[in-house]
Amino acid sequence: MLKTLSASLIAATMLLSSAAQAHFQLAYTPEVNLEKAGNVPFKLIFWHPMENGHAMDMGKPNAFFAVFKDKKIDLMDSLKPITFKGESNEAAAFEGTLKAKRNGDYIVVVEPAPYYEGSEDIYIQQITKSYINKGGIPTNWNEPVGLKTEIVPLNKPTNILAGSTFTGRVLTNGKPVAGAEIEIEYLSAEPDMETNAATEPKAGGMPGGAIVALSDDNGYFSFGIPKAGFWGFAALGSGPDTEHEGKELSQDAVIWIRAYDVK
Repeated sequence: MLKTLSASLIAATMLLSSAAQAHFQLAYTPEVNLEKAGNVPFKLIFWHPMENGHAMDMGKPNAFFAVFKDKKIDLMDSLKPITFKGESNEAAAFEGTLKAKRNGDYIVVVEPAPYYEGSEDIYIQQITKSYINKGGIPTNWNEPVGLKTEIVPLNKPTNILAGSTFTGRVLTNGKPVAGAEIEIEYLSAEPDMETNAATEPKAGGMPGGAIVALSDDNGYFSFGIPKAGFWGFAALGSGPDTEHEGKELSQDAVIWIRAYDVK
């Protein structure tokens, strides 16, 4: 078990070496700040996005929904299977649609089916949250949505300033998780919404492996956002479920945020 660090040390955010690339579940749409009502497309992809690395086959998600002002909007009927093309391989993925009508924040959640990682002989399930906002009106972006495990943002996740600091809180069944290991990933090669293929990467992988931070005694962590674009945070093994089909399960909480440069 990782040793819990003090809040002052966590705020510095560390780089720790990791033997493997980071797995990250995406719930991706390119425009997260909407001016008009309309259908918002999402791509659900399980991938190594920072280096446009290996993509993993997804099974049909257990759940796909949005939360708007405490109201749950089921999106499962919108799901369609697709094939996503990364740099090195193709993988099964899904696309879906959210109808955004009213002003405010929409918290989009995907609970994927557990994925078997043969190289580690474990299952991985990354319960993922993404955000869109319509009309610039803030509503419920800073509220938990009652997932088994989740990261709650303390900065508005749809317009983080590049060069500023993002802070989140890791929860399991609504309670803070101390000493959670959080992998941090930049969406370097954003998916093309028309071709379902990775675009040209905007950055490369980090020396020394994955970028990692630890949550403090109250579940908080902070990270300085160095570059505009989408950033993902995955609290590894933070969920209460630890086994699936007789094997170890890493049930992770994932959140995606969008950062912008000042113009």
